[in-house]
Amino acid sequence: MAVDATTRQRILDAVDAGFDAQLDFTAQMVRFDSTRGNEAAMQEFMAAALRERGYDVDHWKIEVDDIRDMRGFAPVEFVDYAQAYNVVGTLTPRQATGRSLIINGHIDVVPPCDAARWTTPPFEPRIEDGRMYGRGAGDMKSGLAAGIYAIEALKAAGFRPAAPVYLQSVVEEECTGNGALACIQRGYKADGALVPEPFGPSIMRAEVGLMWLCLDIQGDPQHASAAFQNVGANALEKAIHIWPFLKRLETEWNARKADHPVYRDHPHPIRVNLGKLSGGDWVSSVPATARMEVRLGVLEGEDLAQIRQEILDRVAEACAADPYLRDHPPKATFHGFMADGYVLEPGSEIEAAMGRAHEAVFGTPVTSTISSAVTDARYFGLYQDTPSIVYGAVCGQPHGIDEYVELDSLKQATRAYALFIADWCGLEPL
Repeated sequence: MAVDATTRQRILDAVDAGFDAQLDFTAQMVRFDSTRGNEAAMQEFMAAALRERGYDVDHWKIEVDDIRDMRGFAPVEFVDYAQAYNVVGTLTPRQATGRSLIINGHIDVVPPCDAARWTTPPFEPRIEDGRMYGRGAGDMKSGLAAGIYAIEALKAAGFRPAAPVYLQSVVEEECTGNGALACIQRGYKADGALVPEPFGPSIMRAEVGLMWLCLDIQGDPQHASAAFQNVGANALEKAIHIWPFLKRLETEWNARKADHPVYRDHPHPIRVNLGKLSGGDWVSSVPATARMEVRLGVLEGEDLAQIRQEILDRVAEACAADPYLRDHPPKATFHGFMADGYVLEPGSEIEAAMGRAHEAVFGTPVTSTISSAVTDARYFGLYQDTPSIVYGAVCGQPHGIDEYVELDSLKQATRAYALFIADWCGLEPL
């Protein structure tokens, strides 16, 4: 139920009064290099921060064997989960009268690309011209901090949520989603979920599915001078030969949007991206090995097993067109993302609550968007039958150089979160 005008203003004023502290906390988060395999120190920080704010904290190491057989598991290859920790903070009311809520955000970030090309170092946050720059400032440490400080604003206004709130600080969002899945395995479930990803102050209606593919190619190494004699096989050149066959899937799969109830009007929902290509060990030698890693978007509703087979068939087609690869096909490994797409159907109560909060902050009705990206929202919506809202601040240059979050949009998103939580969960006095 929406809060009255007086309470609403007290909450909004509390968000504004706490915003400097929120930015300081966000900057502390950005200072952690929480790239994959380096997340443990950041999660120690998050666990301590939530304890200080009165949460009951669950801080555990993800064990792959605990989640391997669950629906939504993403295969894990080539990586070590030794530093893969999750943190969940729980706030429990004296008497639950409202609807419970998960606030789920990830602290893992992608590598900074070329750190030398950043204006200032990627893990040294900088505020300039209404923006905070830094890797993860936008995607999505500021969003997770906003969820925390929305609740701090409720406290400052003299309230707390009148239903359990589970603040989830997870890893593996940028590569598998297994962090969110581990929260499900741990038993966390709520009436609704908020994922504060920085796609702007609009409700994400849909997101695509996603797969990662790795091809390991074995060449025939020789001295480079012998290549003209038709001996040897360059593994990197063979990878380059295969790539156009995979890239054509992008055009073919985008053509399928014509029949999709949500994505038919999206200009280009499916991307096939050559993310990594490596090989060779000496300039004057024909490379013996190459590794190609590819991100492949998948339309919501597509069968992932069928998509995997289409990919393998396309690799086989590429090999059939090359005399060497015909006899020496690459090893194909699906590792990382194995994600179904997700659609939030219109008309849900959680969307209505976010709509009321948005309109109170912005003075206009909330809009909806559809995305060619992937978030952890799918886990709650698909595997727990929990309606999941993605709504947030505005991020610039996500995964790029000089990533930033727009601070005015961050404050407005935090204000909307606070009103949304008050509406969805209800309020009880401290």
